[in-house]
Amino acid sequence: MVSNITNALNAYQAALSRIGAQTPIKEEKPVQENLSFSDMVKSSIETAQELGQKAEKTTIAGIQGKADVQDVVLAVSNAELALDKVVAFRDTAIKAYQSIFNMQI
Repeated sequence: MVSNITNALNAYQAALSRIGAQTPIKEEKPVQENLSFSDMVKSSIETAQELGQKAEKTTIAGIQGKADVQDVVLAVSNAELALDKVVAFRDTAIKAYQSIFNMQI
């Protein structure tokens, strides 16, 4: 059991160093200049959802022994970063709404 935990920790450290050394591998859609705000938000949410689904598929493949542990950690980390960005955007939008709502007319 201890060797499994050690192997997992070593794989996690190796994946983190690989994340730091490389640009995350993402299949991004080309950026369009004339996007409306709602299209930008929708695109960000869809990207986060796609990365989450990819992380789930990679995790399942890892459990089945078809994917490397480093690939699983990388996919989960990318999904986590995308979700963190969406949550940060949501929090900022809520703060802006509350500021506008509390303005005196």
